[in-house]
Amino acid sequence: MSDVVERTLSALPGLLGQPEAGAGLGLGGGAGRSSATSRLGGLIRSITALASKHEEEKLIQQELKNLKAMVSAPTTTLRLMKECMVRLIYCEMLGYEASFGYIHAIKLAQQGNLFEKRVGYLAVSLFLHENHELLLLLVNTVVKDLQSSNLMEVCMALTVASQIFPREMIPAVLPLIEDKLQHSKEIIRRKAVQALYKFYLIAPNQVQHIHDKFRKALCDRDVGVMAASLHIYLQMVKEDSSGYKDLTGSFVAILKQVVGGKLPVDFNYHSVPAPWLQIQLLRILGLLGKDDPRTSELMYDVLDESLRRAEINHNITYAILFECVQTIYTIYPKSDLLEKAAKCIGKFVLSPKINLKYLGLKALTYVVQQDPILALQHQMTIIECLEHPDPIIKRETLELLYRITNGQNVTVIVQKMLDYLIQSKDDYTIINIAGKIAELAEKYAPDNEWFIQTMNAVFSVGGDKMHPDIPNSFLRLLAEGFEDEKEDGQLRLHAVQSYLTLLEDKNAVYPQKFLQVMSWVLGEYSYLMKNVDPEVVLTSLHRVLRSSATSETKAWIMAAATKVASRTPCSKTVDKLIQEFSTSLDTCLRQYAFELKHLGEDRELMKKVFPVDASCEDIVVDASLSFLDGFVAEGLGCGAAPYKPHHQRQEEKLSQEKALNFEPYGLSLSPKFLSTGFTGRQSPTGLSLGSDISGNSAEAGQKETNSLKLGGVKKLWGKEGYLPKKENQVEKDIKPVLQGSTSAEHVTDNFISQPEQEIVDLLEGEKEKQQLASTLFVGLGSQSSLSLMGKGDSTTQKFKRKSKIGEVQNSKESSSSQSTASSFLSPFSDALPKNKELFQNNGHLRLRKTSLTSPETLESKVVFDRSHSLPEAGLNEKLLGLRFSPPALCVDGNMDVFQPSPSSQSVVNKQLSLMPALPEELARHPHSEILELCGDASLVLYSCKVWKDDCVLLCLFLANKTTSVLKAVNLEFERTEHFTILESPGCSFSGIEAHSIENLQKCIEIGGLCSEGLLSGSISYHLDSDTHLRFSVTLALLDFIRPMKITTDEFGKLWLSFSNDVKQNLKMTSSRGSLSAILSTLQKNLKLHIVDVIGNEGIVACRLLPSVPCLLHCRLHAGMLALWFRSPCSALLDCLLYQCQKVMEES
Repeated sequence: MSDVVERTLSALPGLLGQPEAGAGLGLGGGAGRSSATSRLGGLIRSITALASKHEEEKLIQQELKNLKAMVSAPTTTLRLMKECMVRLIYCEMLGYEASFGYIHAIKLAQQGNLFEKRVGYLAVSLFLHENHELLLLLVNTVVKDLQSSNLMEVCMALTVASQIFPREMIPAVLPLIEDKLQHSKEIIRRKAVQALYKFYLIAPNQVQHIHDKFRKALCDRDVGVMAASLHIYLQMVKEDSSGYKDLTGSFVAILKQVVGGKLPVDFNYHSVPAPWLQIQLLRILGLLGKDDPRTSELMYDVLDESLRRAEINHNITYAILFECVQTIYTIYPKSDLLEKAAKCIGKFVLSPKINLKYLGLKALTYVVQQDPILALQHQMTIIECLEHPDPIIKRETLELLYRITNGQNVTVIVQKMLDYLIQSKDDYTIINIAGKIAELAEKYAPDNEWFIQTMNAVFSVGGDKMHPDIPNSFLRLLAEGFEDEKEDGQLRLHAVQSYLTLLEDKNAVYPQKFLQVMSWVLGEYSYLMKNVDPEVVLTSLHRVLRSSATSETKAWIMAAATKVASRTPCSKTVDKLIQEFSTSLDTCLRQYAFELKHLGEDRELMKKVFPVDASCEDIVVDASLSFLDGFVAEGLGCGAAPYKPHHQRQEEKLSQEKALNFEPYGLSLSPKFLSTGFTGRQSPTGLSLGSDISGNSAEAGQKETNSLKLGGVKKLWGKEGYLPKKENQVEKDIKPVLQGSTSAEHVTDNFISQPEQEIVDLLEGEKEKQQLASTLFVGLGSQSSLSLMGKGDSTTQKFKRKSKIGEVQNSKESSSSQSTASSFLSPFSDALPKNKELFQNNGHLRLRKTSLTSPETLESKVVFDRSHSLPEAGLNEKLLGLRFSPPALCVDGNMDVFQPSPSSQSVVNKQLSLMPALPEELARHPHSEILELCGDASLVLYSCKVWKDDCVLLCLFLANKTTSVLKAVNLEFERTEHFTILESPGCSFSGIEAHSIENLQKCIEIGGLCSEGLLSGSISYHLDSDTHLRFSVTLALLDFIRPMKITTDEFGKLWLSFSNDVKQNLKMTSSRGSLSAILSTLQKNLKLHIVDVIGNEGIVACRLLPSVPCLLHCRLHAGMLALWFRSPCSALLDCLLYQCQKVMEES
């Protein structure tokens, strides 16, 4: 250890020292260098010589006290300040706060020479974070250094900007960093690209206008600049691969050069040419070639070359091979490459090295959904991995088995998962495996009894660590039922029987969530046990209530006991409950006891309050508290002050104090728009949909970050002492739960962990493995029905939920479709006001359609469905070939002019008569041209967008070009995260007459904000056979923008009420003209309303349908156009800023 310290100290003078003016002349330069680090070296030696943490803390506190006095002294030179900063950095690295030196670090970065500035920037980047209030003082320094002619100063400014600058400060430095993309030095260009990559991650819409410059960086002559740009392109291709298909050739050419070893030797790693660059390019190519035959064809050769050249036995080549395999199975398939990738996976799986075996299992898990036969080839190796001593290998093997689960092997795979779950002590593993078992049990349960016993095992082993949505969704599954009422009753009866049997064991200890599940089921469905007296159920609940149950569990049990008590005329146990808990210190239990007492005095009222099997009845909740409107009106009439949101009170306070505000802003709406906002109803996952637009969201977030987070921390000590000592007792208590009811012995045998028998004969052991493989991999053969997780199952799901809402009245079908569509909205949708009636109608639907493992609760799966994409791709190729083939009218530059015959003229007239036209009432509104979306020889679909003041109307026209009637014409839109169809998403026509046109109109509403998106759908009709066509309509954000006509006074009031804002400076040329001309251009292209123009300043207003306002303040000064947007929706600001930049560049 001492050798390491000595070598570190000897290197510090060269790293942190500063050459003095007379160093080269022998005037004590060496002494100057050593003095800069002598005190730091002494501090490090003193700390390493200490024997305890207490002595270290005492020494550091004294050092910090001396440093504070030294940096605060007015006689301290910059050179001495640099030495102090180095020691402060070391103290902070050890975990001791030195906040008094933060401001001095900023001063050092502002005032010092090159070496002192370097230490100052280093200290600032280590001391401050993105939300630190002192970061505001660094903006001017960074701007000045970005404009410096000194190369080192520019590099330091770019580094600091990319590390700690938040999104609010990006507009101040973005134009300067953008200019650095054209710098003559490659290091400046590379650091500029890295800074822009950081800006893209935190504020993508602020850098969208310089995508063309990213393309220049991709073609930069310096390899480092090109490699830095790949990070940006990987992120952008992940978000939208369709916009970068034209760059596939460039990425392929770069990869060919890298694989061919044409890059400088400096980029090699263990003789492998630029491995990390290869990995980045392979990931980008995989995203670009997914489900695209034409794009995939461009990359087949280079992928083959990458597989062939990655033959060096080193970990980095294994990583390249793994990425190659993933890319080959992601893009449009090619048989030769698939065979080579399969051989590569086989080498990994069969390798004795643990790392390679893990890579093989990981790759096999990824590709098994597309090539299940590959798992059959390695089934014996997979069986051996189940008994591997490495837990990571065993867990990845279970993940693979989870992917190949079907109705025939579900019992064996679930048993293996349960065995692993019982042995595991890791919280993450318990949460993950428990969720997977619950999903498999719901999807592939062979019978009701097996399903109940499996879920009992999950609740017992998973305990209180598993995700709370698993028990909640299980209860919802029991309550809603399925399509068969008889199945509903049998499932509930099995659950009641199982739980009564489990509660008979007086010594068993169950997890709290499991007790809550049992109490709810017994309270709702214990009446199904005709031969069991309700008094028996009440006695069992009372015994659990007196045991070690938490306050929350006791509340569940009291509610269940109250429901059971409503079905019995008199009960001694009920009297005991009332007597015991009427004087309880727990307010909730005392309230339950008084409610039970008063309801017991009126039996008729008690039966009305607790009807039989009424857990799914709709309860209308007035979340807007409209019943208080009279009270509020009375208070206002008596002179009470109207309510002011938090942000408005904050604005008034700031205007009075005239002080800087460093508190984070909350995303709030003005009172004018709160009436149409969310009501804050809870979603199925327990997240409030209205939480993100609450006026106190910033305060809530601040409280959350300041509180101590104990999630995931294992509890070792409690009131009883050291807790792990009691684990053996818990494991013993789990055993009766796994046994279940006595009537299900043939099922519970699967959940009892049998001891492993010693293998006497090797052949006998191999025979057992063969038998296990036949049960695990059943259903994966080519002749059998394949049913994989994430693919379309050929078998019917065991527990198919039903929607009870649709049985009540047919008029709610439209709201059902709207609620389903709204569940797929983008995260931006939480800032958009919605219709309150629509929100209340669709709330319960979404609540009931969450499965045991919904995408909101458990980790999502990658879905690959090649069976559907192949025929569609072929059909699209044919349509594209028909539509875009060049007309053969001109040959060798000569054109034949001919006169049509009378017969052909009549055909042309018929075709012209089939051209659609807008109705007169719609033609008066602004609208787009009528465009052809798709069609064939029989049917053509046209579209036209009508921009009404309150909505976007999509008019569709279906033209029958044949002489026969087209029957059963159905048009259906697909769900999308960005757009919602307010009416039903489809339309049907029994028939379309020959040479006639049918039309329909759909009102479109924007959900998740985006610059541009596609609304796709399909058409089917029957002529001689069933025909299907696909189409897509392009919708832009500007389709949903409308002018907002307000006065200047109204503009000022709204401006103060909005807390979300975005600023950007745009360079203007002299040819742009005055501010009025610029605003007229924006008004014409973006549908804005110019409120007022005074001199070189102007204010503009618009709204996003239906009623989300956005305000813009413009100022033209010194060749720069300063744009300042404000709106209650932060996402809308970035989108409109991008549109403004785009319009100004195009004009």
